[in-house]
Amino acid sequence: MRECVSLHIGQAGVQIGNACWELYCLEHGIQPDGVMPSDKTVGYGDDSFNTFFSETGGGKHVPRAVFVDLEPTVIDEVRTGTYRQLFHPEQMISGKEDAANNYARGHYTVGKEIIDRTLDRVHKVVG
Repeated sequence: MRECVSLHIGQAGVQIGNACWELYCLEHGIQPDGVMPSDKTVGYGDDSFNTFFSETGGGKHVPRAVFVDLEPTVIDEVRTGTYRQLFHPEQMISGKEDAANNYARGHYTVGKEIIDRTLDRVHKVVG
C-alpha cells in the first residue's frame, strides 16, 4: 500500500532528504543499494518501511521520493554518494543553473524549464 511520498526541493530539501533516507535505511535494515538482507535483525517482523519504500520485482526497496533543485551540484552529491543506488535516477531532477536568489528568475524562466518534468515524476511516484 502506498502511503507517503516525499518531495525534497532546493538545496536544503535535498540535503535533509538525503540524510532522512539514510536514517530510514538504517532504522529498517535496508542496505545502501536498497536490498534488505534476508537474515536482518533490525526491525524484524516490522513492515512499516512499506510506508516510505516501494519494492521492485527484484526485491530492491526504492524510496517514494522526488528530489528537485534548479542547480545540479547538490543532487549530483546524492547521485554519487553512498546511497546512490538506493534512488531511482528519474526521481532526481535538476536544472542547469540556479535562480541566483531571484524569485522572478526561478519562477518565470529557470523553474519553468523543469516544472513539467517534476510534476510528471510526482504523478508517477504517487501511482
